[in-house]
Amino acid sequence: MIGLLYIVATPIGNLSDITFRAVDILKNVDFVLSEDTRHSKKLFDHYEIKSPLKAFHEHNENEKVNGIISAINSGQSVALISDAGTPLISDPGYQLVSEAKKIGINVVPIPGPNAAIAALSSSGIASSSFAFFGFLPSKQTSRLKFLKSKKNLDETIIYYESPKRILSTLKDMMDVFGEDRRVCLAKELTKSFETILNDNLPALIDYLESDSNHQKGEFVILVSPADKIELDEANVELEKILPILCEEMGASKAAKLASKITGLDKKYCYKKAIIL
Repeated sequence: MIGLLYIVATPIGNLSDITFRAVDILKNVDFVLSEDTRHSKKLFDHYEIKSPLKAFHEHNENEKVNGIISAINSGQSVALISDAGTPLISDPGYQLVSEAKKIGINVVPIPGPNAAIAALSSSGIASSSFAFFGFLPSKQTSRLKFLKSKKNLDETIIYYESPKRILSTLKDMMDVFGEDRRVCLAKELTKSFETILNDNLPALIDYLESDSNHQKGEFVILVSPADKIELDEANVELEKILPILCEEMGASKAAKLASKITGLDKKYCYKKAIIL
């Protein structure tokens, strides 16, 4: 019989935030794939999980996939975990799951903690429609380009940031979004120093600069949707420039350039371009 591949969510901080089902699965699979086996051992020791741990991370995923698929095909059941939260969400595992699905291996989700959703649920920022983009680019030029492309999204934006870049990232955000956009800064979720702050960008920058300890920890940043007036102005600008651009180039290139100019989503601009 073919084995199963379990995608198991683990705590993002507080070790109590794991389901009974997750613990049971981890205790009974043939082996567990772990992003950092030393980190995962703390969880395993806490719940007396004896299943073998095998390293599986972004640097060895390519070379490990075939062997794992073979083990599952031979009848072994395998669990994939990340250092914290739900695997594949800004963590390794996509290639493994993709290959497993292609050949008919049953991939079973064991749901649980996720930092982005935990932050959204407690942020007070609109949750009916949101877009998650993982970690921002590390280089400032690329980061600014990314932020400009999302400036006028009419849904909540969620992304992760590291402690070493959090201050520079908020300053870049203020340059792009302005001083009035409401932002939620959530760090160290479920841990002893959990902090969830809602304010404008100048106030959040002041908070980070007031104490270097405020810049420590893993961050989730949530940006409120663009104001309707800003969206209306961007759409007016799009209506002016898009016909001109389409006369000079194809719809795809015109949409890409219009997106850069207005800050509107490229796919949205393309839909407008192809009906001109």
